[in-house]
Amino acid sequence: MSFLTDAARAPWRSEPAPCNDAESLEALVAANPSRRTVLRNGLLGLSALTVPSLAGLSTSRASGRAAGTASGDYAITFKSVPISRENRVSVPEGYRVDILFSAGDVVEPGVAPFASAFADPQTTAKWAGGCHDGMEMFPLPGVDANQRALLAVNHEFPDWSVLMAEKFDPKTASDSQRALALSAVGVSIIEIARGENGDWAIQPESPYNRRYSGSTLYRPSGPAAARLSDEVVGTLNNCSSGRTPWGTYLTCEEATVNYFDPSRPREDYGWVVEIDPMGTLAPPTKRTAMGRFEHENTAYLANADNRVAFYMGDDSRPGCIYKFVPNKPFDADDRAANRDLLDDGTLYVARFAADGTGEWRALVHGQNGLTASASDPGNVTQFETPPPAETVSFVDQADVVINCKSAARVAGGTMMDRPEWVTIAPDGKAIFVSLTNNAGRRVADAANPRVANLHGQILKFREADDSPLATRFRWELLVVAGEEPVTPGHTTKGDAFSSPDGMRIDPQGRLWVQTDHTITGASGTPDKAMVDVFGNNAMFHVDPVTGEARRFLVGPMGCEITGIAHTPDLTTFFVNIQHPKKDWPEAGKAPRSSTIVIHREDGRPFGA
Repeated sequence: MSFLTDAARAPWRSEPAPCNDAESLEALVAANPSRRTVLRNGLLGLSALTVPSLAGLSTSRASGRAAGTASGDYAITFKSVPISRENRVSVPEGYRVDILFSAGDVVEPGVAPFASAFADPQTTAKWAGGCHDGMEMFPLPGVDANQRALLAVNHEFPDWSVLMAEKFDPKTASDSQRALALSAVGVSIIEIARGENGDWAIQPESPYNRRYSGSTLYRPSGPAAARLSDEVVGTLNNCSSGRTPWGTYLTCEEATVNYFDPSRPREDYGWVVEIDPMGTLAPPTKRTAMGRFEHENTAYLANADNRVAFYMGDDSRPGCIYKFVPNKPFDADDRAANRDLLDDGTLYVARFAADGTGEWRALVHGQNGLTASASDPGNVTQFETPPPAETVSFVDQADVVINCKSAARVAGGTMMDRPEWVTIAPDGKAIFVSLTNNAGRRVADAANPRVANLHGQILKFREADDSPLATRFRWELLVVAGEEPVTPGHTTKGDAFSSPDGMRIDPQGRLWVQTDHTITGASGTPDKAMVDVFGNNAMFHVDPVTGEARRFLVGPMGCEITGIAHTPDLTTFFVNIQHPKKDWPEAGKAPRSSTIVIHREDGRPFGA
């Protein structure tokens, strides 16, 4: 979750504020200056090449670079890059960074891209939106996906620098300003291809290039469909994402209210939205059976019988971890047969026990306390003295999925420290969840071992019999992030980091973790001390067994690193740079969120 999102949705937030200024890392560091030495060990003697952005040195494209194919050597051998506070992207020696896709670039033809002048909403509706976040790569039929494919990119929040000069205020915004804001969120589908010199580029005339925005119409489906608008206007705060086994894109809404246009019904937002990147299966659809909350991403686990479970995190302080199991298996041979598979199934919430076991509790009307006179304990982890419980009414399954956060608490789900990305090992034997932070926590438990948790942790669990249908699992903490070991046996190994967020395990079982250590205090300003201690946000390889971290990439000033996609041969990765603070990626011009392409110059697999 971008701190921009957090600030924008704050007036409508029901959970406690993240922290106050006295609890910020800046205040803690000021009281204990020795903490600034956290990253001193292990950085001396490291050899790395800082790859400049357009705001640094030249990023002229290398000519004649071979596209390369995977050699089969996937060992992690790159040398860790140092922390950086500079306005550029740093990667290891031998790697190259190119800018592929920036806010204001043209997606749908017929308009000019952003240059320096602001445009009208009819133009910006065809541009790339802002704050690039989750993304997925999809093959085209009969085409080598290492050379050409579709890329679906989420846009969490507007890049105001390319939209308007004035500050946006939803209470006083004009219709045009509101339309501009809504045009810059949602999803871009773009066709990309690799040229003869190995460089990737958008194919501007592709019939697949489309924008889905905060003004596009979406079809509601599932148990709460009748409680939503007949046609929902807009998708909002599209944070991270996922995919289905039948090749559709799942974009996840991280806000349960349309704060750009508060006249819209609240129940229309906070859902998983299914989009067919090919544009042929079904119109974009809000799948209400998967629950309404501040969605981060989805990840799926399937078995040999084509039964599948989709795992999700609620990026709230606190939030729960969920999974949704469709009632029927998916059809691997007929995409059309899966058109409405996500409308019928069972939604579960995870409960973590102190002994390392866990269970999935069904969020089904009439079960686990979900009745017309239910008792919601509230966000008890955020208070030293629990608040009084509230009586809530669940009269049908529509109530359960619309008020999913309350239903999860009633059913006994464990309230976690901002569960964000979920990713699943290729063999299905491990599921990882990034728990970013929760400075407002006042009551600790085994899975969330710190009060005033500034740095977060990575949780790892395994389903019973490795089955997506399991109702039991075992869990452990892979990493307790930050600057000091506060839980016995859980010490950050290798390069220290804070606030794990974006996360993906690749087909070779290598875990990649991205950070978002920008915590806002009561004033709503970024916590400068996080950068003082940890540098700019970064991307790490984290050993999925030992938890040892190695810093691969450091982003420019003020950014969040998010989104991971890759070619099938793992020679090229796509990563998003969200809300850069200064003139990145182009010196002297407005900052723009961008998708970058990273590859080795010698064509070997990523990570070598």
